[in-house]
Amino acid sequence: MLFNSLSYLYFLPIVFILYWSVNNKSLKLQNIILLIASYYFYACWDWRFLFLLVFSTGLDYFTGLKMHHAQNKSLKKFWFWLSIIINLGFLGVFKYYNFFIQSFEDLLSGFGVQSHFWTLQIILPVGISFYTFHGLSYVIDIYNDRIKPEKDIVDYSLFVSFFPLLVAGPIERATHLLPQIKKKRYFDYHQAMDGFYQILWGLFKKIVIADTCAVYANAIFDNHENMNSLTLVIGAIYFSFQIYGDFSGYSDIALGTSKLLGINLLRNFNFPYFSRDIAEFWRRWHISLSSWFRDYLYIPLGGSKGGLQSKIRNTFIIFLVSGFWHGANWTFILWGLLNAIYFLPLLLTNKNRAHIDIVAKGKLWPTVSEFVSITLTFCLTTLAWIFFRSATVGQAFSYIKNIFSFNFNGGIQYLSIDRYSVELILLLLVFLVFEWFSREHEHPFFGKGKNFWALFVISMIIALGTYSEFSEFIYFQF
Repeated sequence: MLFNSLSYLYFLPIVFILYWSVNNKSLKLQNIILLIASYYFYACWDWRFLFLLVFSTGLDYFTGLKMHHAQNKSLKKFWFWLSIIINLGFLGVFKYYNFFIQSFEDLLSGFGVQSHFWTLQIILPVGISFYTFHGLSYVIDIYNDRIKPEKDIVDYSLFVSFFPLLVAGPIERATHLLPQIKKKRYFDYHQAMDGFYQILWGLFKKIVIADTCAVYANAIFDNHENMNSLTLVIGAIYFSFQIYGDFSGYSDIALGTSKLLGINLLRNFNFPYFSRDIAEFWRRWHISLSSWFRDYLYIPLGGSKGGLQSKIRNTFIIFLVSGFWHGANWTFILWGLLNAIYFLPLLLTNKNRAHIDIVAKGKLWPTVSEFVSITLTFCLTTLAWIFFRSATVGQAFSYIKNIFSFNFNGGIQYLSIDRYSVELILLLLVFLVFEWFSREHEHPFFGKGKNFWALFVISMIIALGTYSEFSEFIYFQF
């Protein structure tokens, strides 16, 4: 089931009514309704993989209790590694097995050895990277005595499979979400309306921005050999807005839906395209994943406490693992490597935390220096997105090579591809203005006039959504 589908439009009000109708009766019943709704939501994609979700949940719940009651350190470590190995084993088999087999075959082929190993003919279970990381953080926190295991199987199962975040995050922590699940919740009209506005903004990002940009980005990337430099630059920019509108739009809908149910999720995006350097970008993009890698990989490796060599090593490990997390393709690994290279000058000059606060806070416009920094960071990020979007490494390098051929013959070729043209550029400019003036808030619907803007956004969603293909969210594949 997709957030941008008619089925979700029916599903959410039904869950909302059932959920709040039992508010005065039983917290347990509320959680059971949410758990059933979450499993139904996941089963609508492919009911067979529901068993994998239930097994993963049961594994971490059971091993968490076993670690807590272990009589000695070695037994605690046994249960810990059992959970880690099985969780990563499932992730490795479903997501990375074919990648390693194909890479090994390519390596042998380079030495003149032809081989044909068995590969899996199976689709990737949606959301496996996200709910696996939910479970891993829970198990790691128990092992390190940061939290105690949850004894209620319903509450823990809901923590792992809560439907707004189940298939594409944000990646929650037990310390943040479980207390909310176990605490009685009361309907808050203002929180619910804020959630409704955030859902609207998320749908706008997905249907109006991402899906419209996808029409051109797909056409340009798929035919990049025949496009001139200017068109290729435009195509890369369109993909930058596509992936931002797509993923942050999903996160907004997830957070908004949770607010309707009286639950607050971790913020996953904080206007990343207004970042002044790549370090700030990664503090504002996919925040839950970046913080997960920081807490469970970067800091255990030593973080920034060691010498310069260890700092550089840890930084490259984080970015490479992040790239590999996104997909079983060398394009993602190179995307991670390129971001690590971007980050390196900031690390070497100790300026990686130079920009903590939002740009031009309390001001109408940025300074010239800030504007230049934002533009440069966006350009570097867009260049890296080319690797993320390309099907192969060769295609990515070909795309970049054609950009720097400086062939401007024929003007902007995308104008004849499909519906809209100049209007899309104007739409993106309007979108940036919306984002800029709401950068100190979660979404543009604040203060006076928010109902007018809400009606405008609804009109845009209906008008452009009529032509939308209701495509899946990009991060479903991760």
